[in-house]
Amino acid sequence: MKKSKKPLSLVVATALAATPLVAAPQAFAITDLSVDADNTSANKKSDYEITFELEEDLDAGDEIYITFDDEFSISKNISKSDIKVDGKSPKSVSLKNNKITLKLSNSYEDGDELEIVISGVITNPDSKGDYRVEVETENESSDYEKVKIGSSSSGSKSSSKNFSVDMDSTKPDEKTAIELGDFSLSGSDELKTGKVIAVTFPEKGMLPKKISTSDVKVNGKNARDVSIDGSTVEIEVPSGANGDDYINLEFLKSAGIVTPSNGDHTFKIKYDGTTYTSEKVSIKGSGSSSSTASSFTVSLSDPAVGARTSYSFEVDFGNKQLLPDEQLLLEFPSADMIPGMLSASEFTLNGKTAKRVAASGNKVYVTAPSNFSKDSNIKVEVAFGAWITNPKTAGTYNIKATVDNRTATSKDFTVSGSSLYPTPTTPTAPTTPTTTNPTAPTNVNNNNTATIVLGSTAMGQATGLTISIKSLGAPLAKQRDFIELVFPAGYTVPAYIAPGLVSVNGTAANFVSVRGQNVLIYPSQDLPAGSAANVVISPSANIINPKVKNAYSISVFTSEEKGLLFARSVGVGMPAPAQPAVTPTPAPAQTPAPAAQQPANIPANAVLFKLGSNSYTMAGKSHPLKVAPYLANGNTTMVPAQFFKEGLSLTTQWNNYTVAIISGTTVVKFNVGSDKATVGNKSYTLTSPVVLKDGMPMVPVRFVTDNLGYKVGWDASTSSVYVYK
Repeated sequence: MKKSKKPLSLVVATALAATPLVAAPQAFAITDLSVDADNTSANKKSDYEITFELEEDLDAGDEIYITFDDEFSISKNISKSDIKVDGKSPKSVSLKNNKITLKLSNSYEDGDELEIVISGVITNPDSKGDYRVEVETENESSDYEKVKIGSSSSGSKSSSKNFSVDMDSTKPDEKTAIELGDFSLSGSDELKTGKVIAVTFPEKGMLPKKISTSDVKVNGKNARDVSIDGSTVEIEVPSGANGDDYINLEFLKSAGIVTPSNGDHTFKIKYDGTTYTSEKVSIKGSGSSSSTASSFTVSLSDPAVGARTSYSFEVDFGNKQLLPDEQLLLEFPSADMIPGMLSASEFTLNGKTAKRVAASGNKVYVTAPSNFSKDSNIKVEVAFGAWITNPKTAGTYNIKATVDNRTATSKDFTVSGSSLYPTPTTPTAPTTPTTTNPTAPTNVNNNNTATIVLGSTAMGQATGLTISIKSLGAPLAKQRDFIELVFPAGYTVPAYIAPGLVSVNGTAANFVSVRGQNVLIYPSQDLPAGSAANVVISPSANIINPKVKNAYSISVFTSEEKGLLFARSVGVGMPAPAQPAVTPTPAPAQTPAPAAQQPANIPANAVLFKLGSNSYTMAGKSHPLKVAPYLANGNTTMVPAQFFKEGLSLTTQWNNYTVAIISGTTVVKFNVGSDKATVGNKSYTLTSPVVLKDGMPMVPVRFVTDNLGYKVGWDASTSSVYVYK
C-alpha cells in the first residue's frame, strides 16, 4: 500500500463534501422504452416486442418486471419458452397479478439495449382505448408506454414502407443536418397540435444536451417544443402542421446532432401508438467514435514510483460540453493512488475551483462549479496538495476522462524508479531506501533500535501493538501530519479505529484513518525532528493477526519523510524475535466532549459533533450520543439516527431494519445493511451502506443534509463538524 497525506482540518470537511454526491447519488431508470404489438385489435391474441436501454448493469440471475394493465389477459401457463430476451430464453418466468417476472440467463451492461419478445400468451383488452405496459428492473425504476387498442390489427407495427433518411455527412462523429421522411401516417391518423412525435436515434451519443425548437421542423414548421430523453427526442406538433396526414422532420445542423459510429443504423418514429422504422443508413469512414474523444498528454510534477505528484492535462471532448454543476469523471490507474479524503480546492477546471469532488475506488468525480462556462475543451489541474500519488510499480500508465458518456484516454505516461513499498515477506528488516524526490525531507533518522511489539502473538486473534520510534527524521505537526503503519497481507485491519484506542507519547491520537492495510495516526501534539515517538494501539482496535504461523514484517512511515522509517519482523504463532522491552503507555479512555462556548464563527443554531466522540454540542451544551460518529470507506461520515431526532429536531423513526427521516413533505428512507436510499419516490445509491452499530443505525449525514436543505461546515478550532439550516 502507498503512503498518503491530508491535513486534519481538511480530513473531515472533505469527507463530508465527498459524501455521496458522485458519483452523486442518482436514481437509475430504464430509457428509450418502446412497446409494440403485432395485433392491436380488441380481444385478440398478440405478440409483444418490448425494447429499452439500461442505465445500470444487470447480472445473470437479476430480474426484469413487466406489468400489463388488468384489462389484458395473460395465460397462467406462461413459461420461459414463451419469452425471448435478446433471442434467448430467460432462466425462469413467473406471473402474479399481470406482472411477469423474468430471471435473466445472461449479464448486461449499462447502455445495452434489450429486446424482449413475448409470444402467444397475451390477449388484448375487450374494449378500445390506451392501455399501459410498465417495465422495471431489479436495479432501475420503472417506465411505461401506452398501447393503443382498437379495431385495426395494424395499429402499432412499423409502416410497410420504410421512410428515408438524408444526412449531410456519412462519416462517424461529425455534426450533421438530418431529414427523416416524408411518409404517410397509418390509416386515418393525422397530426394534432400539441401531440408528441417521438424520434429514437440509433445512439444516445448522437444527441446534445438540448435542442432548440428553431432547429427542428415538422412539415416545414418550427416544432412547438423539443425535449431529449436518452436517445429519444420528443417533438410537439406545431399548429402549422395540424391536420397533416404525413410526417417530414428536419433537424438543422445547428441542432448539434452528430452522426453515429461506423455501421448500419435505423431511426424509429412513434406517433399516436404507431411506430415507423427508417431504411438503413450506412456510416463509414475514419472519424472518431461517438463515444470516444482524442487522446491527451498528462504532465506530472514527479514521475517517481509512489511519489506524491500534481497532475495537469487538457482534454478536447469534441461536441460534448461540460456544463455548470455537471460531472467530469477521472479514472486513475489504481485505487491506491487516491487518498481517502479529497478536497475540491485542489482541483481546477479551466482555472475555476471544482464545486465538489468525490472518490470511489480509482474513480474521481469532479463537479464543475455553478459559474463554470460550458466548454468542450477542459484543462484539468490536480494540485500537489490533493495527495494523489503515482502507482507503486514502475511502468507506463494512462488516465481516462469522461464527460456526458464521451471518454478520452490519455497518452501513456511513465512512472520510473524502485518501489518505496517493499513487500514484507521475510523477518529481515529492510534497509532504508534512498529517496529520489528532492522536495521530500531526507531520511536522517536513526532507528536501528526501534521496535514493534505485539500484545498477542496468537494466530487469528486481536492484538495490541506498541511501536517505539527512536528518532523522527522530520518534524510532525499536530492534527496535520501523521505516522503511517503498513500491515502485510494476512493481517485483518478494521475499516475504522477510534482515536481513543490509539495513543502517541501517552496522549490519545487526534484522528485515525484506515485505508486498506494502512493505518494513519494523526498525533494531538507537535513532534520535533529527532524526537522519539511511542505509539500504542489497544487490542480493542480489533487488528487481527494472520491465521498462518509465520514471521511478518510491519513497516513504519511518516507523512514528512518519503523513505521507509523502519520495518520490523513480528512472529505470529511463534515466539516473538528478541527486541528491547518497551512498557506500553495505556491509551486514555474516550470521554464525551465537555460543554463549551460556541465558537463565534459558527451559526448560533448549528449543532456540532466530532468523529470518535459520543456526544454532540448545541448552544454550548453537550448531549450524549449512543454511538460516536465515524468515517466509513475513508470518505463517508456516519452518524447515529438519534442525531437527526435529538440534534436536528427532525421526525426520525428507526428500528433494527429501517430508518425514516422526515422534514415537511420530504421523506428520506434507508434500509439497514443496504447502500440504497429513497427520497420521496426516487432511489439513490450511497457510497457506504447503513449499518447497525450497538443497536443504532448509522446513517451518512451528508446525504440527509443535502436532501433536506441543511448546510455542513468544519470548525478547525474545535476539530468539529457543524450542521445548520
